[in-house]
Order: sequence, then C-alpha cells, then structure tokens
Amino acid sequence: MQISKSDYMLFLKHPAWLWLKKHDKNKLPPVSETLQAIFDEGNLFEKYAEQLFPNGVRIGFNGYDEYLNLPARTIKALKDGVKTIFQGRFEYGQITFICDVIVVVGEKIVDLYEIKSSTKVKPEHEFDLAFQMVVLEGCGYKINKIAVIHVNSEYVRSGDIDINKITAISDITEKVKARKEETKVNIKNALQVAASSKIPDISPSLAKGNSFGEWLNIYRTLTTVDPESIYDLFMVNAVKIGELENLKIKKLIDIHDRFFSLTDKQKLQILATKQNRKIIDKKKIGKFIKKLVFPLYFLDYETLSSVIPYFDGLTPYQQIPFQYSLHVMDKPDEEIKHYMYLHKENSNPAKALSESIKLNIGTKGSVIVWSESFEKNCNKSLGKLLPEFEQFYEELNERIIDLMIPFSCNWYVHKDFGGSASLKKVLPVLVTELSYKELGIHEGDAAKRLWMEAFLDGKRESSKDQILNDLEEYCKLDTLAMVEIYKQLLKI
Repeated sequence: MQISKSDYMLFLKHPAWLWLKKHDKNKLPPVSETLQAIFDEGNLFEKYAEQLFPNGVRIGFNGYDEYLNLPARTIKALKDGVKTIFQGRFEYGQITFICDVIVVVGEKIVDLYEIKSSTKVKPEHEFDLAFQMVVLEGCGYKINKIAVIHVNSEYVRSGDIDINKITAISDITEKVKARKEETKVNIKNALQVAASSKIPDISPSLAKGNSFGEWLNIYRTLTTVDPESIYDLFMVNAVKIGELENLKIKKLIDIHDRFFSLTDKQKLQILATKQNRKIIDKKKIGKFIKKLVFPLYFLDYETLSSVIPYFDGLTPYQQIPFQYSLHVMDKPDEEIKHYMYLHKENSNPAKALSESIKLNIGTKGSVIVWSESFEKNCNKSLGKLLPEFEQFYEELNERIIDLMIPFSCNWYVHKDFGGSASLKKVLPVLVTELSYKELGIHEGDAAKRLWMEAFLDGKRESSKDQILNDLEEYCKLDTLAMVEIYKQLLKI
C-alpha cells in the first residue's frame, strides 16, 4: 500500500478520510462543480507561477500508465542534466509525491517550491512540504531551501500579467524542517490506517485543522444522525463534539449550559429547541424598524472574482459586481418596483452597472442589504475603480442598513435557523412560500462560476440564455426575500 502526498493530507484531516479513499471511495462525495472551479483556479495560477522558472521542464502525466512510469522519467530528466523540473514524481518506499517545482542547486542538493493560489502561507503548507522533504531525503537528496510561491494580494493588473508582481515567495525552510520528526511519525500512522482492513473511528471529534465542517458533511452520509443532534449546534467544533460524545450526549436538548462553555447564540439555539418556540425581542426589533427611512431600497449583488484579474485595475480575488437586483418600496403598502442589471459581454461590468444603479436608486432612503460588509466592500471597490462614482458609493454606504441584524443579534431566534442568520436559513422559516429549491441557481458561488464561464471564459455558449434567465431569477429572489422578511418583522 502506497500513500501519496494528497493521501497524507487527507489523513491529517481525519484518519477515516484516508481509509475511505483507499478502501471505499464511493462513499466520499464527488467533486462538485464549485470545488472543481477552485481547483481550476489553482491550476491557472500554477501555470503563471511556473513562468518564474523559464528553463523549467514539465514532466507530468496523462493517464495511469504515464503516472506509473513518472518516477523513472523524472530520474532520467535529472540524469540528463535538467536543473528545474515541474510535476516530477519521487517515491521512497511506500510514500510518493509529485512536485510543483524542484530546482537542482548542487550535487543531489535541491530547492523545493510549492505553488499555492492562496494569498499567504497557511499552516497546512508546512505539513505538505514536510512530507515532500521526507520523501526527497529518503531518495538521497539534501534540501537547501523550501518555499511557497503564493499570490500577492496587493498586485493591481495593468496590461499583461506581470509574473514577478502577481507572485510572492515565502521561505519557510526552518519551519518545515522543524516538522520532520512528527511527519515521520504521522507517515507511519497513515500507512497503518491505509493498510488496515477496518475503518478507523469516524467521529467528527477527530477532525483536525479546518476540516471539521467538511468531515461532518461526510459523517452524515456514513451514519444515521437524528434531527436536532449535537452536530447541529451552531459553530460547534471538534473539541466540543468530543466533550459531548464522551458524556454520551446526542441531542441538543440534553446539553446544559452549566456544564459547557457556550456562546449566547448556542444557548438560545438550545433554548428554542427545548421549548419548541420562537424567541423574539419585539422592543429591539421595533427600534430597528423605526430606523428605516422611506423609500426603501432592497439591494443585492452577484460578483466576479479570480486569482488572475480579468481586467485592469483589479487585484487577485477582488469582487466586482456583474449583476444587481433592486426592489424599491416608495411608501408602506405601495406596489413594489423592481430594477436590475446583468452584464452580458466580456468586459469589465463596473461602469455600466454603476450607471444603472445610480439611475435607479434615489439619493434618500434606506438601502437594505443582507450582511452589509459584502455590499459595502463591493461599493468601495467600485468607487476606487471609478473615481467619478466614488462619492456616490460613499454616500450609498452611509445609507446601508443590514436586515440580518435582528437575526445575528438574536432578537429573533427560531430552532430551525440552526443558530445561523444566513438568508438561506431564515427565509424558509419566515416566508414559506418563497424557495430557492426550484431555481436553476441555488447559491452565490454557482452564480459567479456560471456567469464567468459563459461570458469571460468562452464556455457554455449553447446555454447562455438559460444562464442569464437563471441569474435573473436567483438575484431577484434574494431581494424579494428581504422584502418579505422585512414585512414579517413589521408585523412583529
């Protein structure tokens, strides 16, 4: 049984994750289109980062047979005098990895680079590179330098992509070398798990790092989880789950805050579940509603973003709206008007969208959004990108009211919110007649991905019209949902 670097990283997330991949991978969720888009972003940045090494030779593979002979082809390239290798494979006993970049700097001495599309070095990068180091040292190489090539978030595109400016290189040699011994122990344990005929304990309490949420979703497919279980506790983590499991507590209603340190939101979630009732602070909701000034503008954006900026003036991962939906309530009980803009060409949507929204949104009245930091940051980006609209967006931000506040501040608590204040959780409880389930697009990541593929990447030509229709319906529902939730708060 051989384990790769990706196998090892799964083991570090949760031992059972590695076991499932080796023995029962059909029980692991397939790669979603949204997750594949993230992988594609990483591959795109990798191709740019490789240009930092103009004399590099890509080994790589297509198909399983080429994967099997990749180590031999890597060794041959090195013997032939190639100094910089991309996608070469090294194996030592039962462990193997494919490198991003290896540079030969002396006799059996190499520099090791990992390319990551993040904007900084993360702790898991150290574990990733420590595994590679152990393999290389097992193969007889000495490691001179270990570094991560990542995205420079301060880079602003102006013309062609400047490879030297969009990338940043962080030397983490000493941090990685300090992990060598623990990595050897982890590798030994991972090999034992991979070779075992029995799956390890699948408890979410054993998830490490940032993998708890991911593994919890897998866990729910591996066993029966009753409704309103401890795994539904808002923002619960592996440590807390471990404490609850050790006490044989399975249900939310059996959690007593005298024995556990719980947040206010968790306490109220448990109380609402135990009492099976809504918990509402009418006085605070009333004060909140009275702050709103007519006309009311219910606003929502859908945005593009990419590791490699598509247009001049943009930074990596900067979010720029390509669509907005705007429901307008001029006076109480008047018919609500709807305005929208959806960009339909391969160009920067910022100016056309700004012209449209300035035309349709008045200079007075509350601008109502859900989770204000998102819309405010979009407005700041648009104002910075378009100086002629900067004052408009600054004034717009001063008028923004966050409709999520009554829910995030626990003035309205319902057990079916699951402790969350997200629109997708609140809407089905307060406005049962509205639903995202029947729409062609169900969430913002899909909206972004589909629009970018259709209009910026030249894909999905045959389905453009359907994508446009789905985008219109999705964004429109976001603002209509806010209108209807506002009406429900008004009744209170």
